[in-house]
Parts: sequence; structure tokens; C-alpha cells
Amino acid sequence: QVQLVQSGGGSVQAGGSLRLSCSASVYTSPYTCTAWFRRIPGKERDWIAAIFGDDGSTFYGDSVKGRFSISQDGPKKTVYLEMNSLKAEDTAMYYCAALPANRWNCGSLRESSFTIWGQGTQVTVSS
Repeated sequence: QVQLVQSGGGSVQAGGSLRLSCSASVYTSPYTCTAWFRRIPGKERDWIAAIFGDDGSTFYGDSVKGRFSISQDGPKKTVYLEMNSLKAEDTAMYYCAALPANRWNCGSLRESSFTIWGQGTQVTVSS
């Protein structure tokens, strides 16, 4: 069973940057979609970005497009979320998730589809 271990996050002032990491415990198929979600207390997890392992295709939600960047390091079995120009409204618990998928649906998969999740990491942005 693949496990996802997250690292990174923390507290930063508005306008600052943080990087989150999501590392798989074992090598996964390149036909894997890895996504980042975030949850504000009292709300559902929102999808924010995804990457398709085989060709590195990336997908972003409107709220983070142009500010966040998702990338992968295959040999390290790690997916990153680089977060720039952070805003107070980016404050949330961030989760990564993975699922076997194809290039064409990776950008549209949402919370209910994913079966493997990281433990979550808190990001707090102060204004």
C-alpha cells in the first residue's frame, strides 16, 4: 500500500512563499495523478492543483493559478507545491492525494475519487 508523507508548510506573512512536499513510500506507476487539496475549518476540501506523472501535465484551480506551481521529481518520488504571493485566504490545511488515472481526467478528479491521502500540513498566512 502506497503511503504519502507530506512536509513543508508553516507560517508566513502575506506575499511570502512556502513549498510543500508529498513523497510516496514506494514507486508508483507513471500513470498516476497527484493532486493538492486544502481545507478551511468547517468546509470541504477544495481541489487546487494536480499533476499527471507520465508527462508532467499540470492543472490548476482559478484561486491559485499564476501563484502556485505543482511539479514532480520522479527519482525522489515526490510532488511539490510551490506557493508564491501567499494571501491570508490561503490559510488552510493542505493535503496531497494520489490515484491511478490518465492524462485526460487528471485535471477533473475531485476529492471523492482519491483513495490515497497524505497526513495534511498546516499553512498559515498572516496579513
